[in-house]
Amino acid sequence: WLKLCGSKASGRTCYERSLLRVLRCAIPIPISMFSGSILIALFICLPGTAFGLSQRGTELLEGAAEAGSAVSLALEQRVSKAKTASGAKAIHKVSYYGTIALGTPRQEFVVVFDTGSGNLIVPSSTCNSVPCHSHAAFDQKSSSTSRSINCDGSDVLEDEAPHGIKITFGSGQIQGKCVEDQICVGRACSLGGFIAATEESTAPFEHFSFDGILGLSLPRMALQRQFSMMARLESSTPALQHPLFSVFLSNSDEETSEVTFGAIKDEHMDSDLFWVDVIPTHGYWEVKIDDITLNDKPLSLCGDCRAAVDTGTSDVTGPTQVVTKIKALIDMDEGCKNYHSLPRLGFLIGGRIFNLAPSEYVNSDGSNCDYSLMPLDMPPPKGPIFLFGVPFLQKFFTVYDQANHRVGFALAKHKGRSAEPFSLVDTGALARPTGFLSRPGGVRGGNA
Repeated sequence: WLKLCGSKASGRTCYERSLLRVLRCAIPIPISMFSGSILIALFICLPGTAFGLSQRGTELLEGAAEAGSAVSLALEQRVSKAKTASGAKAIHKVSYYGTIALGTPRQEFVVVFDTGSGNLIVPSSTCNSVPCHSHAAFDQKSSSTSRSINCDGSDVLEDEAPHGIKITFGSGQIQGKCVEDQICVGRACSLGGFIAATEESTAPFEHFSFDGILGLSLPRMALQRQFSMMARLESSTPALQHPLFSVFLSNSDEETSEVTFGAIKDEHMDSDLFWVDVIPTHGYWEVKIDDITLNDKPLSLCGDCRAAVDTGTSDVTGPTQVVTKIKALIDMDEGCKNYHSLPRLGFLIGGRIFNLAPSEYVNSDGSNCDYSLMPLDMPPPKGPIFLFGVPFLQKFFTVYDQANHRVGFALAKHKGRSAEPFSLVDTGALARPTGFLSRPGGVRGGNA
């Protein structure tokens, strides 16, 4: 718990962050088979085997019925409280959830849209564990389009029980069965596989404010391709305008956060969109960090730094060794005496510096300051790695292009707010009068 959350997290916040981080790191590997179930040990960093989609799993996103359409789904912002590391005050942790539907007729679930994990997991109506009683549960018998499948994606043989799955992790575990059915995101529906949990440990699931997790990572992080939303999205052309999705997150009640499948909404961008190639090895939407900067000055801290763009994480996290050095160089006063003179914290990626203002990496009430940049060590080969969570994603609009293995970035455009100068810096324009990416707002060439 402490290693995953730090001493400043407690209660529901820690539980939720812990499970999301563990599940997104975890790839289940079968180690033995008995009594009709596949026993699964949780291994960090081992990619799942990729099999081809079944014919049933390659159906188009039927809800995007007309060629060239797109589907947007509103995301709800939910805020939970946690203590700072010093325990001096409560801080707020923000997460975003949306509603999906499973089966025929539809059964609705509130889920985290998580680019850091690969599978859809919801409780089953056959689950008798205490946490299942407080969440929506999938009733397979009530769905006319449902069928049981093995968790390796194969059909269940006649007179044999379907193979189940057990996932264990640091603070709990689930057991479940694998199901194929209609999965609907808004009006877009496709036939795919998911995990219906039949047992859930009390900790951490009892404390969750959501029913499940919809993984939106690259397909290799899913159990098999038919379990991957991204694999189905890739095969959806021409039903969608483009086989990609985009995420816009806001912390204002005056605008709607949303995930859009099939299109890039220009109204959410305050700069031009540019693309960065994804490192596809582990299944994350992972990009290379060339260096860390303070006020656009490189610190030479990154020999091999990487970052996963992660919609399921409430914070920006990084390897302890690097984060400790960053904090030492920033030298923040816990009494906030130097808060207004703190530098911009930047990440150099693809020739651009993504800058976070002090308000985006420090929690402050005016008299107490505490870093929201958190240390988190993920074991090799997936780690060490940074996770770019909610603070980063509120500032930068992101696009996830599975077909071309790339992530698009632009400065997010928020209603009634002007972009801060030097939010996104084109390093190629530092020696030029203006940056070629420049739009009115936050993309600039030049130093402060």
